[in-house]
Amino acid sequence: MGGCCKTMSNIALQIAGLNFSYGKKQVLHDLAFEVEAGQCCILLGPNGAGKSTLFSLITRLYAHKQGQIKLAGFDIQQQPLKALAQLGVVFQQTTLDLDLTVQQNLRYHAALQGISRKNANLAIEEQLERLGMFERRSEVVRQLNGGHRRRVEIARALMHKPGVLLLDEPTVGLDVPSRQAIVEHVHQLSQDSHLAVLWATHLMDEIHASDKIVVIHQGALKAQGLLGDVIQQARAENINDAFFKLTHRKA
Repeated sequence: MGGCCKTMSNIALQIAGLNFSYGKKQVLHDLAFEVEAGQCCILLGPNGAGKSTLFSLITRLYAHKQGQIKLAGFDIQQQPLKALAQLGVVFQQTTLDLDLTVQQNLRYHAALQGISRKNANLAIEEQLERLGMFERRSEVVRQLNGGHRRRVEIARALMHKPGVLLLDEPTVGLDVPSRQAIVEHVHQLSQDSHLAVLWATHLMDEIHASDKIVVIHQGALKAQGLLGDVIQQARAENINDAFFKLTHRKA
């Protein structure tokens, strides 16, 4: 077990043997994968694959009975407060208060997190500067376009300096330039901050060659690995073809 210490320090999100059912209908089947610190992991799956259920379990909206979820080494069932302190989330539906300014939204979130006013101001400046939004801090959110609102939500998710960022299809409904800007920002954040990212998307052009890919279908893991590895596993020519093959095969 010579690699034990390395594993403990590098694995930011660990899913192991995860099963989940709604009543008698099982929606996750022995799901297992890991995301390392500084790694962007793209979660692919058709509608109904179990992506939203997985996110609900990681965020503890639902409780799991079988399997294990760890955030930065903290078991989400045994040490929920320490585990969830490592987590930042951007949901598909916006949750900003449209009638408050950018800064007011972030300060309100900081207060809920128990961050002092001084530290909140520092965190707001740091995150907004990084996302190119600091000069817009006094604008009412309603006046921002969809891409800029998403940047504010990402800034909010990172204010308490989590180790893991969950993104649930954050670019849905955005125009192409806004989507591309968000994709580039998140990949850069992951590298610069040693941040683990789990990004659920349907959009293959959001994937970088260095990303880890996890493909799930009908609640089961179909493939995982770097982009090139998954394409090779599926005996495909590109990720679109690989995704089709992996999610249209009979179980």
